[in-house]
Amino acid sequence: MPPLSIIASLAVCVVTAPLAAQSKKTKPPPPPIIMVQTDYELTDAFPGLKFDMPLGIVSAPGDKQRLFVVEKTGHIQVITGLGTDKQEKHLFLDLTQLPDATLATEGECGLLGLAFPPDHAKSGRCFVYYSQKIGGVLHQRLSRFQVSPNDPNRVDNRTEQPLFTQKDPASNHNGGDLHFGPDGFLYISVGDGGAADDKYDNARFINKGFHAAILCIDVDKRAESLPPNPHSAIALDTNGAAFYAVPAGNPFIGSSTHHGENIDPQTVRTEIWATGLRNPWRMSFDVPTGRLFCGDVGQNLYEEIDLITRGGDYGWSYREALHPFTTGPGKDQEPAKFQPIAPIFEYPHTVGLSVTGGVVYRGKDFPQHNEKYIFADYVTGRVIALKDGGSGIWADETLAQDPGIAGIGLDPRSGVVLFANLASGQIKRLQRKTAPASAK
Repeated sequence: MPPLSIIASLAVCVVTAPLAAQSKKTKPPPPPIIMVQTDYELTDAFPGLKFDMPLGIVSAPGDKQRLFVVEKTGHIQVITGLGTDKQEKHLFLDLTQLPDATLATEGECGLLGLAFPPDHAKSGRCFVYYSQKIGGVLHQRLSRFQVSPNDPNRVDNRTEQPLFTQKDPASNHNGGDLHFGPDGFLYISVGDGGAADDKYDNARFINKGFHAAILCIDVDKRAESLPPNPHSAIALDTNGAAFYAVPAGNPFIGSSTHHGENIDPQTVRTEIWATGLRNPWRMSFDVPTGRLFCGDVGQNLYEEIDLITRGGDYGWSYREALHPFTTGPGKDQEPAKFQPIAPIFEYPHTVGLSVTGGVVYRGKDFPQHNEKYIFADYVTGRVIALKDGGSGIWADETLAQDPGIAGIGLDPRSGVVLFANLASGQIKRLQRKTAPASAK
């Protein structure tokens, strides 16, 4: 996610390159937004409803009457009455006043993610990822909350139970997206710690903390799951046990080597499902196939879309997308037999500067785009559809252009793709233009 300087510049139609896509060593001049001809446009999906820096769109399992909007500034709103003429916005969660900390919203910090477990209708649980300062020190936190027993449209803040609270050396590259997978486990995206060029040297390791990865944890603590390895970030109960467990199938359990170096298995972050990611900004499961897609924000030259697989290493900071990256802590000294997983799609900074991962479309409004993966670039606003042509070939098509898209989700009623435009404060949807560009 770009920092607030980019958000402000978008509001006045002046775009500067996001911190997530530039190096302190090389700062290119602010690029112009080049508008391209498209057949579609994005229009307000909920006229009359405005949001404060929306960056996430979430629905609860089996619930087609409500939609949840995550606002960077500390609120989660719930839209009720979907499918009726009385669609209303209500405050679901307020994190702007914390009892022992301060919500951090500078840079790429803020309220970043929300997910509901499969049993939400019965348990009332939800999980939230957000930034906070404790004693002036920045942290990223994953917490569990309960909705009020008297109001399913409001969280009871008193029920917060932190799962982990990771110290963060910089305000950018926080990830923070949350999704329950088909296996019922919670998947969490976390960035490399921030700054630029993997400054804190987190991305090349699996035993330095909750960084540069997709995590997978068991919030139900099933009998076959394992306790996590010790770490100061993990919250413990009165018996010294974590409030989550590690699925027995996680790929790095018991690992004694990584990138050719010996490591102590007791120091491994066994929560890691996949590694080598810079700033995984928005991921999603395609439910029918179980595939996990993720957008990973690039450094100086390329943005990428990845298919996340168990134990996958996506190369950062030895690679930027498909290309060697030589200004990170690893320089050009890639480990022997290093074979990172290539992205399914990359695009250069002539096309966009900060990828926002998307969703697979399976709705009925646009059958010509069925089963395509639709994502966006935050800065240039390009909405791109990828079609799987087989044999690792993905064909791309720019559908629309709307700068400011920070999150993408689905309408639970119809599968319509929805776009959270952080700059305009709207939730938008795709609509064919009256006179499409291809007809001009």
